[in-house]
Amino acid sequence: MRDETDETVHYDKPAGGWGSLRGISLVAGKEGVSPGALDTLRRQNKPGGFMCVSCAWTKPANPHPFEFCENGAKATLWELTSRRCTPEFFAQHTVSELKTWRDYDLEQVGRLTHPMRYDPASDRYVPVAWEEAFRAIGAELRALEPKSTVFYASGRASLETSYLWALFARLYGHNNLPDSSNMCHETTSVGLKKVIGSSVGTCVAEDFEKCDAIFFFGQNPGTNSPRLLHPLQEAVRRGCRIVTFNPIQERGLIAFTNPQSPVEMATGKETRISELYFQVRPGGDIAAILGMCKHVLAREERQWTEQRHHLIDVDFIEQHTHGFGAFADLVKATEWEDIERESGLTRADLEAAADIYCGAKKVIAFYGMGVTQHVHGSQTIGTLINLLLLRGNLGREGAGISPVRGHSNVQGQRTVGISEKPELVPLDALEKLFGFAPPTEKGMNTVEACEGILAGEVKAFLGLGGNFIRAIPEREKMEAAWTGMRLTVQIATKLNRSHLINGEVAYLLPCLGRSEEDLQDSGAQIVTMEDSLSCIHGSISRRKPASEHLRSELSIVAGLAKAALPDNPKVRWDDWVGDYGQVRELIEATYPDEFADFNARVFTPGGFYRGNAARERVWKTESGKAEFSIPDGLNACGFAEAPGRYRLITLRSNDQFNTTIYGYSDRLRGIEGTRDVLLMNPDEIARAGIRAGQVVALVSDAEDGIHREVGGLTVTPFSLPDGCVAAYYPEMNPLIALSHHDCLSKTPAAKSVPVRIKADAA
Repeated sequence: MRDETDETVHYDKPAGGWGSLRGISLVAGKEGVSPGALDTLRRQNKPGGFMCVSCAWTKPANPHPFEFCENGAKATLWELTSRRCTPEFFAQHTVSELKTWRDYDLEQVGRLTHPMRYDPASDRYVPVAWEEAFRAIGAELRALEPKSTVFYASGRASLETSYLWALFARLYGHNNLPDSSNMCHETTSVGLKKVIGSSVGTCVAEDFEKCDAIFFFGQNPGTNSPRLLHPLQEAVRRGCRIVTFNPIQERGLIAFTNPQSPVEMATGKETRISELYFQVRPGGDIAAILGMCKHVLAREERQWTEQRHHLIDVDFIEQHTHGFGAFADLVKATEWEDIERESGLTRADLEAAADIYCGAKKVIAFYGMGVTQHVHGSQTIGTLINLLLLRGNLGREGAGISPVRGHSNVQGQRTVGISEKPELVPLDALEKLFGFAPPTEKGMNTVEACEGILAGEVKAFLGLGGNFIRAIPEREKMEAAWTGMRLTVQIATKLNRSHLINGEVAYLLPCLGRSEEDLQDSGAQIVTMEDSLSCIHGSISRRKPASEHLRSELSIVAGLAKAALPDNPKVRWDDWVGDYGQVRELIEATYPDEFADFNARVFTPGGFYRGNAARERVWKTESGKAEFSIPDGLNACGFAEAPGRYRLITLRSNDQFNTTIYGYSDRLRGIEGTRDVLLMNPDEIARAGIRAGQVVALVSDAEDGIHREVGGLTVTPFSLPDGCVAAYYPEMNPLIALSHHDCLSKTPAAKSVPVRIKADAA
């Protein structure tokens, strides 16, 4: 993996190609999947088929022969594993022993097969009947103050299940509905809504066929959404120019070989994706974007003076925006010296990027968690919108803003009511449909739920999927406080770390995977989800469930709700479990503008678009217009430079999806067989007085007096900007202070964590 002329660890081949196929085959071999899994992959992400449980990238109306990527295939094969985590396994291992296992080894045990109850006396999980579990959990919930409980949802639960989960919480009496969006793109939901009135992106799939330029900020499609590489490749081939800003040179944005092209696979032909690629400093995106804006406005001034012709879209700015004058003044007052220092890029680099922007009639901006997971991530989003507003690149064909979401339905959950903010939910519609007064007090998001657990105020945690404890900041303190809760309930497909940290009463409830057939009274059930482009897709599966004792997520939610809530003739849990189409009718009744004719449209090729006012240039902001915003500074990190202080970037490997570890190969970065690495550029290694191969520790440099440390990291030379280091998520989460989050959304700021290197670690 090393080049003799380059001492850094790296990967010099394109994303995709034979490496992608080898990655899939390795996981298939480890999971021991049946031949039927191949049929699931054949139908994956196709109209009338099975929708991937991995990323939320859109599903095309005219799919490729194989409409899945490397990580999507891994997610499906991981779920369809032949391995089983049975009651016999739990009889052989105490929970204390299992806590010493690696995350990868826990999930490799296989699919959970039976509902289990934690027995503190034996320190083991023991089997329990479904109805007994429901009765016991219901009794515990009835004994608790509703506002002392938290109902968490991971991003993979369907729209139908998510709608009922939120309804269950509100019928019970609270809005404590944190979800995985709180950990990644809540900054989008809050920051984007503030400036354009929409909490989601404005692009649709057709826009990528018509844009002239694409700008990427802090997103890695090669690992996190590889199917996005297909439209990028097609865009480049028709002349679209792509510019990328990312601290790390991610292979998916450098070069791509299409695994579905026999010619490319046979010849090794690759497509160069990014015309310009800038390794911006972590948190330096505000400065970089402001530098581009500065050049655009300078060109506008020259062009108007010399030609009496505007470069910027003056009509659009006058009719559709607010605050341009103040922003233009800020840009003019900002010195290039400051922009270069904070971005880590030269003026010439930023002017070259801005020239591409100026030369394009239709521009799309993509971004990911490299933007959202900073203390001032929402201000970065606002600054990026400023750039698009200058030339009217919002609300028209071939242009717009496109945040790339992670989990397959994380955006959709918020759409149908998973929100701690009651003002975002049509409570009047819920009251009319179900005959109750929904709670109006704001609930807890992820950070607030963690704070409540630490304070001893949260008494119960119910998790609809996910690996909450492993995904959150401040893990050591959180694990210690977690056992102080009265009740913990986890709905899951496989064993993970969160299932080993329990309250006084704890249950582990196994559910069907999305890839498995869901048979209820009315027959095989369809579930739906929303992609990153606001399109709704139906999914139906044929695979035999891993165990006859599994229940669907929706069935489990209904079972818990029936046991915990008083009877209500308008709340028909049994009918809804028997026919998910009835739940879709409820979603349509609650959100009629977005889900009209829901049941008739579930298998619309390419999904059906639920609409976006900002795309129509209807701005649901305070001013009624799109807002030019003013960032507080040029640095999104939220902490100052200091001698010996580094900005830690947390990474996901190529063999990983969120907290799920499929293996120990980060092929696209050239790292194999380990996750215990600290990546630094060679000059920084020398300045720090350490050496490649040395084992060190990272220590938190948050100014709160709390000691946080992660050791056993091997110093590894890697191409990074000065002043920063990188290491893997979730292993680095103990270094992130719970208070270190985006100011508006409280999304943990995991892409710029203040740390120091402890060089004398064993």
